[in-house]
Amino acid sequence: MGPAVGRAQAADRRRGGARGKLSLGWEEMKSWWAGPPRGWGQDWERGQRSPPRPSSRCPAGTFPDAMASEGHSKEETLSLRRQLIGSSCRLFFPEDPVKMVRAQGQYMYDEKGVEYIDCINNVAHVGHCHPHVVQAAHEQNQVLNTNSRFLHDNIVDYAQRLSRTLPKELCVFYFLNSGSEANDLALRLARQYTGHQDVVVVDHAYHGHLSSLIAISPYKFRSLEGQPEWVHVVPLPDTFRGPYREDHPDPASAYAAEVKRVTDSAQEKGRKIAAFFIESLPSVGGQIIPPVGYFQKAAQHIRRAGGVFVADEIQVGFGRVGKHFWAFQLQGEDFVPDIVTMGKPIGNGHPIACVATTRDIAGAFAGTGVEYFNTFGGSPVSCAVGLAVLDVLEKEQLQAHAAHVGEFFVGLLNQQKAKHPIIGDVRGVGLFIGVDLIKDLTTRMPATEEADYLVSRLKDACILLSTDGPGRNVLKFKPPMCFNKDNAKLVVNKLDTILTEMEKTMRSCETLQHTL
Repeated sequence: MGPAVGRAQAADRRRGGARGKLSLGWEEMKSWWAGPPRGWGQDWERGQRSPPRPSSRCPAGTFPDAMASEGHSKEETLSLRRQLIGSSCRLFFPEDPVKMVRAQGQYMYDEKGVEYIDCINNVAHVGHCHPHVVQAAHEQNQVLNTNSRFLHDNIVDYAQRLSRTLPKELCVFYFLNSGSEANDLALRLARQYTGHQDVVVVDHAYHGHLSSLIAISPYKFRSLEGQPEWVHVVPLPDTFRGPYREDHPDPASAYAAEVKRVTDSAQEKGRKIAAFFIESLPSVGGQIIPPVGYFQKAAQHIRRAGGVFVADEIQVGFGRVGKHFWAFQLQGEDFVPDIVTMGKPIGNGHPIACVATTRDIAGAFAGTGVEYFNTFGGSPVSCAVGLAVLDVLEKEQLQAHAAHVGEFFVGLLNQQKAKHPIIGDVRGVGLFIGVDLIKDLTTRMPATEEADYLVSRLKDACILLSTDGPGRNVLKFKPPMCFNKDNAKLVVNKLDTILTEMEKTMRSCETLQHTL
């Protein structure tokens, strides 16, 4: 055996035998996925690794830390990052960041082999490093990866598979690399089709990091150059904290009336509406579930003003909501957006994005005579990965799994709401769940500091979570779709333990001092 072959085999062992695992059938993949320790393959049983050790710090257990034997120490990595990476590119848990070296399913592993339950990563949609997705990318990479100007089966097969999940009106597809690119293209499509420029968005929205999208993202532009003249902001349809709450007789109509008010006002000033952009379930806004019927009514007002309705599914599409494949379908089967944008979970970590629209809108865009070309969008490898993600969703029935586990999880969290007054609201559908922490039962003031402390304590318990919402007080749960009931129980038990301790020792706000 030559030195190059030996080095390659050693590298394979360090990666968990990945090269040897890439020619598996579906049943073998499922066995590998489920096998000890947590989907890393079985090399440790043959004496090539030590078996996993129990962990006193993290009850989920640990991986062996042999994988951390090479590379930089955590301190060296952090020092190099501070030297070389822009400081605006922030880390989770900046006071004590976690160095991750491996992930599988709903678990991530640090350089010491400690296992964390991942409640953050909606990008790793069907689970970190799913073997079927890894194999699809590997096999296609060995054959061909080029741009979409060449004829290839994968792009049309993938578009056809996606079309089966959408209303028949949404039948033309554009493939890109990121959700930001998708929303930027959606804006171009809307403007070309309508001949208008202005955009309506909900407050606290975030639609991407490109200049065109920061301009339509109140979450960003309020900290930068402010609201452009051509952007019009309507209230976030939040029935817990917004102007029309859970006791309103018809919050959908009330929030839609705000869309009419804003579009009427804009038109009176001579402005022309091109589009209404909204996440189907606003995430950065605080894991919001818009009232049913809001989209239909808002779309009526937008379309009467000459605009189109853009449903941003970048955070929440591909079965996460459980009841439906797309979150906009929660509004009712009669609702069809004019444009749908997709990203994040679409490629399970591979950079893929997509825009789906009607033939009329696509025709207007093509009518300019200007080609739309994306160097990497729709490549054979990207489309192979996208097809593999759809395979896993179907074969492992992850949409139904999300509905089942999500309902169970929300039930457990509501039990905690009854026990701990700091939990003001539990809202969610499928595996898209928000827990709104409040300082005061009457005013519902966001418990920002308490939420930050809680997330830090959960990290110490090896549960990865983050916050969102205007007050950074909403615990957001968007785990990989293989997150299970045992994970939910463990997370809720830890949440209960920490909140109980906070009520005994922290007592920093009314809801931590209140005893039921």
